[in-house]
Amino acid sequence: MGSLRRKTVTKQLPPNAELIQRRGEQIARWVDGRGKKRTAKTTTGRDGEQRIVIESARWFAKYRDGSGRIREVSTGCRDKGAAAAVLTTLEKRAEHVRSGIMSPSEDAIADHQTVPLADHFNDYLINMRSRGLSDSHISEVTRYLRKLATECRFGRLSDVIRSRFDQWLVDRRNEDTGARSLNCCRAAWLGFLNWCVATSRLTSNPLAGVPQADEKSDRRRQRRSMKDDELNRLLFVGRWRPLGERGRETIRLEPGEQRKRSNWKMVPLTFGSLEAAVNRARELLSHDPERIAKLERTGQERQLIYKTMLTTGLRKKELSSVRLRNLYLDSEPAFVMLDAANEKNREGNSLPLRADLAAELREWLSERLAARRNAARHSATVSFEVGAARLQGNVSDNEREIELSPDELLFKVPSSLLRILDRDLATAGIPKRDDRGRTLDVHALRTTFGTHLSMAGVPLRTAQAALRHSSPVLTANIYTDPRLLDIHGAVESLPALTSTGATHDGSGKQRATGTADDRPPKLAPLLAPKAYNRVQTESFPVNSGKLENFDSEQIPEDETDEKPTKKARILTEKDSGLKSGRHDLNVRPPAPKAGALPS
Repeated sequence: MGSLRRKTVTKQLPPNAELIQRRGEQIARWVDGRGKKRTAKTTTGRDGEQRIVIESARWFAKYRDGSGRIREVSTGCRDKGAAAAVLTTLEKRAEHVRSGIMSPSEDAIADHQTVPLADHFNDYLINMRSRGLSDSHISEVTRYLRKLATECRFGRLSDVIRSRFDQWLVDRRNEDTGARSLNCCRAAWLGFLNWCVATSRLTSNPLAGVPQADEKSDRRRQRRSMKDDELNRLLFVGRWRPLGERGRETIRLEPGEQRKRSNWKMVPLTFGSLEAAVNRARELLSHDPERIAKLERTGQERQLIYKTMLTTGLRKKELSSVRLRNLYLDSEPAFVMLDAANEKNREGNSLPLRADLAAELREWLSERLAARRNAARHSATVSFEVGAARLQGNVSDNEREIELSPDELLFKVPSSLLRILDRDLATAGIPKRDDRGRTLDVHALRTTFGTHLSMAGVPLRTAQAALRHSSPVLTANIYTDPRLLDIHGAVESLPALTSTGATHDGSGKQRATGTADDRPPKLAPLLAPKAYNRVQTESFPVNSGKLENFDSEQIPEDETDEKPTKKARILTEKDSGLKSGRHDLNVRPPAPKAGALPS
């Protein structure tokens, strides 16, 4: 038989409490916020301070469960009669387990239904961390879980029902929420509920049948690729805008534009005024050469960040994690080895570096070492290691050798790189959004890398490997901008086609005509199936854009010794003269000369 009781808990002594002695016990007496006089026994806490002992507001039930264990759980009830009803339900469920009507797993699931959803979220958070998921992914999943729980009024697992989620999807679509955002929220909740099923918190996933939104027909962010001249302008602006910002001109505001604190404003930088602004900044900061050197180094780093992303296809997060030990600049070719934990596909791939980029990175690291050496007041060239390569220098015997740590980051990629890129695009005069609605952002540098690979004639399989995609469809459709592809040039590279037909001569008879010099046509015999033979389905090699370059030996010979089937035959000896009603066309063509293409 179960029992009910209220637990005793300790709380901090109220500030207006009066300590009195009653029957040999110390009692605290105070007036609560409602003006009611309250008394409670006192005790000494672990920290040595006086605390009051009070009873919990809710009743707790103590009973023996289906497995024979004594359990004490909160009924969640302030009224004793309601708590007794809860205790009766618990004891009845224990009887069902003992009699086999309910399984122990179903009994455990029933216990989880009343636990607040926030407690389940905390347990799921621990599970995600144990699986080694990134902090950013865990943060995004937690945000989606709490967002939907708030908007759908999910307080417990028993509240998660399909109808509420469907209504939430309808409301979000009416608010013009993107398909990708809906799918991200759906994926977060499916993963959480599947974990609840695996940990015996649910019998089944209530949202398992929710379909995905169609992201292909509702892409909100389509990225475009930059042209060659835009790339050159972006690299130039990234290199010199940090210093040019200090040399911007100021103009007086108009009377209607005047602000409270200042009547002047800075003139925005443009691609044409950037060089003059850089020279003006050198004059204004001539008294502080260290400041000029720092701004120039910031611009050099920003230019290298852009160039590295444009020539390797690295994502922003991946580039932010590249350390000096990942660089192999002295190998041939130079390459960067990514750590599997920092790569999106968790494979740990190696990416080749262009020779010019490798040279610039060597110079960049040498300047970093020189700056550190100057800061340490050393005058000799020291040695340092980059990956597996060691660059040696002259070090005096009495001087301490200074090395760049292999665990140092290659670049300090700013978290606000998108905002910096937007300002560089505006200064370079590059539109962020084109007439198709496609935009430029940091990830568009990766799209530019994929598009320029395709423009250079790189095979699709090679471009897929360079971009580290799992499917060539992703490389061809998402990371290739069709506007920059030379489709007109591709069409012009097709073989020249000649028109053939029939005209009437002066005698009124029809005669066959070919090209201007009456050369026999060559396209039809190559594409049409041959007589007395099966249909040739294999493609033939193309050596150039002209049909004259085809080799007659590449054309398969007739298989005259094989009997044609009824299904596959095109012509037979009996119907080699086609019954078309025109006698000039019902003549069997003469056999071609040896070594020549059939006419």
